[in-house]
Amino acid sequence: MEIAVIDYKGGNVQSVLFALERLGCHPTLTADPEVIQRADKIIFPGEGEAASAMRELRVQGLDKLLPSLTQPFLGVCLGMQLLGTHSEENDATLLGILPFEVKRFPTLPEYKVPHMGWNTLQRLQSPLFAGLGAEDYVYFVHSYYAPVGDYTIAEAEYPTPFSAAVQHKNFYAVQFHTEKSGPVGTRILENFLQL
Repeated sequence: MEIAVIDYKGGNVQSVLFALERLGCHPTLTADPEVIQRADKIIFPGEGEAASAMRELRVQGLDKLLPSLTQPFLGVCLGMQLLGTHSEENDATLLGILPFEVKRFPTLPEYKVPHMGWNTLQRLQSPLFAGLGAEDYVYFVHSYYAPVGDYTIAEAEYPTPFSAAVQHKNFYAVQFHTEKSGPVGTRILENFLQL
């Protein structure tokens, strides 16, 4: 199975590659449209800032390619947010694959921003979460979130409910870091690879 991990100079890519290698995969880190198009599975990870990430995707021509892909696609963290239409983070126009606008968490005395640490998932609605339940924890680091909508396949709260995972057709994405979420994250990656 060919797995393409999209290289757009986002952070955290190496830990995603290591997580896939631990599963016995041999992923290719690439921005080459031909390699991405022929891959069996696509993973779109990242940490960073939305406007800078979109600039890099436009330079590489990936802003036009990614929405056209038809193979199973998994966005992780920033790679989830970029699937939306717009982000409050530096007023960025995003890929427009899913109909959500990315919002900044409100600053409240008892809830620090960024949301950083372990949290549970609720209302799991996808084969991506096969074998998992509401008692399982995953690891988040983010200041921005996608609201809950028809595309939501898992929720979390901080303190407001937000989309912890989304799906539209072949596009799946998670706000948390699968590669930092221990056995639960590993199970989600395995489930994705079996889609």
